[in-house]
Amino acid sequence: MTGNTLTEATHGVTLTPAAVDKAKGLLQREQRDDLRLRLVVKAGGCSGFRYDLFFDERDNEGDAVVDFDGVQVVIDKKSAPYLEGAEIDYEDSIQASGFQINNPNAQNTCACGDSFN
Repeated sequence: MTGNTLTEATHGVTLTPAAVDKAKGLLQREQRDDLRLRLVVKAGGCSGFRYDLFFDERDNEGDAVVDFDGVQVVIDKKSAPYLEGAEIDYEDSIQASGFQINNPNAQNTCACGDSFN
């Protein structure tokens, strides 16, 4: 891991304590110290854009990263404008289970919860 490209740029996405706890647990199960939580916005879905959230070891030019108590969240430079002010949460309830993206930039969302515009 080069580190230099990641530590120079930051982004405006936050991770809730519940999401930090869940991500830490998942990272411990992977038993790798080179993985970070990457959030990407891609074209597609019912509303025009969709989120992709996954663990990644790559360093891409222009990536921005913020560390949340040992969980690094990485955003690429094309996705960053769509995610400014967004929050990644983790919910485990009778109604929903999983990571949730709360994005103030989303004008409309789809019932699936993964698509927005």
